[in-house]
Amino acid sequence: MSTAANETPRPGAAGRSRGTAPAGERLADWADGRLGLYSLAKANMRKIFPDHWSFMLGEICLYSFLIIILTGVFLTLFFHPSMNEVEYHGGYVPLQGQMMSEAFSSTLHISFDVRGGLLMRQIHHWGAVVFIAGMFVHMMRVFFSGAFRKPRELNWLFGFLLFVLGMFTGFTGYSLPDDLLSGTGVRFMEGAILSVPIVGTYLSFFLFGGEFPGHEFVARFYTIHILLLPGIMLGLVVAHLILVFYHKHTQFAGPGKTETNVVGMPLLPVYMAKAGGFFFLVFGALAALAAVAQINPIWAMGPYRPDQVSTGAQPDWYMGMAEGLIRAMPGWEINFWGHTLVLGVFIPLVVFGLILVAIAVYPFVEAWITGDKREHHILDRPRNAATRTAFGVAWLTVYFVMLIGGGNDIVATHFHLSINAVTWFVRIAYFVGPVITFLITKRICLGLQRRDRDKVLHGRETGIIKRLPHGEFIEVHEPLSQEQLHTLTSHKQYTPAEIGPTVDENGVERKVPASEKLRVKLSHAYYGEESQIPKPTVDEYKEIASGHGHH
Repeated sequence: MSTAANETPRPGAAGRSRGTAPAGERLADWADGRLGLYSLAKANMRKIFPDHWSFMLGEICLYSFLIIILTGVFLTLFFHPSMNEVEYHGGYVPLQGQMMSEAFSSTLHISFDVRGGLLMRQIHHWGAVVFIAGMFVHMMRVFFSGAFRKPRELNWLFGFLLFVLGMFTGFTGYSLPDDLLSGTGVRFMEGAILSVPIVGTYLSFFLFGGEFPGHEFVARFYTIHILLLPGIMLGLVVAHLILVFYHKHTQFAGPGKTETNVVGMPLLPVYMAKAGGFFFLVFGALAALAAVAQINPIWAMGPYRPDQVSTGAQPDWYMGMAEGLIRAMPGWEINFWGHTLVLGVFIPLVVFGLILVAIAVYPFVEAWITGDKREHHILDRPRNAATRTAFGVAWLTVYFVMLIGGGNDIVATHFHLSINAVTWFVRIAYFVGPVITFLITKRICLGLQRRDRDKVLHGRETGIIKRLPHGEFIEVHEPLSQEQLHTLTSHKQYTPAEIGPTVDENGVERKVPASEKLRVKLSHAYYGEESQIPKPTVDEYKEIASGHGHH
């Protein structure tokens, strides 16, 4: 049996008693004995992540969310969520002596009297804008590439909830200063709530603590903004990352990439080093943006007064669609059982909710149409899912048309147009625009599929013109590499569903459910002859490659 006295000292052990581990190693051993950190790290720290530029979109969302939390903690130290009126005597001279709420006064104090306060406010606000924009683009990347398919439907729902909660967290956040612009937005929201039949009045009284504006809504929005919504979002972010880690990351098709493996770099040290550097790049970009681009200058609007409305009042862009729906809707009202129903506001709210629900349930709808039960870890090229891509572009068209509707007054004044003309354009484009963009996008995708088919069969055009002995001029085509051939032909093409025989072997007619008929029609719309170009077969490729019918 060896003893500590006979053990060979480890390198670098000079100055320590023999056999005594460094303090850091002892601490690591202590933690490992209680938490199992070593085995956990050994199993997961070498996990492979694929490398593609589009995956950075999710990282931008994560890092901007962390930056929002960090700057938000700073702002909470100085903000007073109270609507008690005070007389302002701060550093902004034009408003000195004015009566305003403590919320507005403390925001001015942060902006003009706290060292670095305005920079922190602007980083916080720009971070929120970038977070929602990142979520928007990230969800579009997931949608167009089919990354929402089994087993990632829950992760799509988590991302969708993060997007929606981020919108309302942003709304409550820019409502806290109690300035004239945000107060106008809160008044807009209060009118939307009141339009809800039966419960609208109760919801409004509950939220505002009485008649608008009341004396409670800033304090209540403050609790919602810094505690309730961020807490839920933080839980969703953690769950989202756990599922990404558990399901493995999706990857685009390529040589050596299958549904059962991941080709990329290990989490440690490569991915973590890149992620850490990218975090500071995002932080630096937001800080630079906050330093040079002014956002939400509340001192220019002044404190909120219920009898005033700021000219050209606009919400942040992510709430523009909801406002655009209401502005484009005619001012319809009806009387029902002695009650006035404001359909001009209530119908747009219902439409907005239905659009959000359609986005949330789309993965389940597509899985039902295809009947596909397989797990998917290889991403689609958008062109190979023509109908899905066309639906995505149509939805984006609706969004941006309503964004124009939400700023119809700004568009009218800046481009010297009639506001009625802008509103009617939005109303017409809301119905016509998505149809046109759907058809155009689908035709473009089919054209790209045809081009891919021709490239597989005939090779890449080189631009070199060759004259044959009999006088014919042809363009020389260069055969594709095996890597390129794999990328262009590895995608799966679904066969449209069929109803099948309606009479069984006994001659008894089977009643076909309406849901099955609908599924078959949608399946043909998605994967019929009009929606996808057949991939070249191996026999076709061999025939062309052998020189038959090809120059």
